Amino acid sequence: MSYLNYHVAETPRGFRKFLALNWPLIFLIGAVACVGFLMLYSVAGGDLDTWARPQMERFAVGMVAMIALGFVPIWFWRGISVFAYLICIALLIAVDLFGLVGMGAQRWIDLGPVRLQPSELMKIALVLVLAAYYDWLSLDEVSRPLWVLIPVVVILIPTALVLQQPDLGTSILLLAGGGIVMFAAGVSLWYFGAVIAAGAGLVWTVLASRGTSWQLLLDYQFRRIDTFLDPSSDPLGAGYNITQAQIALGSGGWSGRGFMEGTQSRLNFLPEKHTDFIFTTLAEEFGFIGAGSLLLLYALIIGFCLYSALTNRDRFASLLTIGIAGTFFLFFSINMGMVMGLLPVVGVPLPLVSYGGTAMMILLMAFGMVQSAHVHRPR
Repeated sequence: MSYLNYHVAETPRGFRKFLALNWPLIFLIGAVACVGFLMLYSVAGGDLDTWARPQMERFAVGMVAMIALGFVPIWFWRGISVFAYLICIALLIAVDLFGLVGMGAQRWIDLGPVRLQPSELMKIALVLVLAAYYDWLSLDEVSRPLWVLIPVVVILIPTALVLQQPDLGTSILLLAGGGIVMFAAGVSLWYFGAVIAAGAGLVWTVLASRGTSWQLLLDYQFRRIDTFLDPSSDPLGAGYNITQAQIALGSGGWSGRGFMEGTQSRLNFLPEKHTDFIFTTLAEEFGFIGAGSLLLLYALIIGFCLYSALTNRDRFASLLTIGIAGTFFLFFSINMGMVMGLLPVVGVPLPLVSYGGTAMMILLMAFGMVQSAHVHRPR
């Protein structure tokens, strides 16, 4: 045995796991979070205590939790997957029965010092249970109709419960996140083609029904579609948010107006400037260069997750990592598309940047599972 191999073998097991963590991923997550702290400081007008300091404190706790979860053996997550899914289903039902109502939606459970949003937990629990299911299922059965129907039902149950809260954004994330795991598991592309064709047919049918005796949507719902397609048709009403966001995005230019010099956020034209629309403040103050740099950091996070998954010989760990990376991709792509007017405004925060404790903590816990998969991969 060589000198190096001898000393690695003699290294305490816990320290070996610490060294085996995916450190580039940890540093990238920290870099994105620092962008968030900077922008929260800016939108608060230079006040650290309003949003930035609480976000820093939550992130510090979340990072410790992420590293600690990386030490948990991967078989533990496989073992609790079904239990975690059923608990989240029970919590979603509890939300429907006696959840808190805020801003016209019933999404939270009051636990005293904290308010729990079970739909955030379900995003991760769904990936867990689907990864465990396809790890159990043989490759020959992945695309057989019966074995495809089971995960579809597993996805649709929480999606329906979340949709009635109502929370369209999270419902889309659950559907798409589940679809990513199914795609990675090797489900035939014919099924995905059929779903896309059915979705396109449904959209055409809904639009064609307008003004007929069998109209499928109410008039105000069609007006929302009109506003999405042309925000300028109602600039002071339903189209106000996206109009102001587009003004902020465009005014940043190539290099931006400068830190804390964004007029749209400083003069409070931007809606939800510390949560859903924080990307527009970044683009206004740091321009295309700043927005592109954040997008590059996100892409690198996805890249390191995918590399870890593709080099992992444990099927469950690989599918879990891909599912979490895919969900993370959906987070920032939907948010950016939303504030740029490419997608409807559905209330999806910008991950690790937007202000919010529950979403950040659960996302860091999910990355802790990615670390667990990376640390405990077969050698």
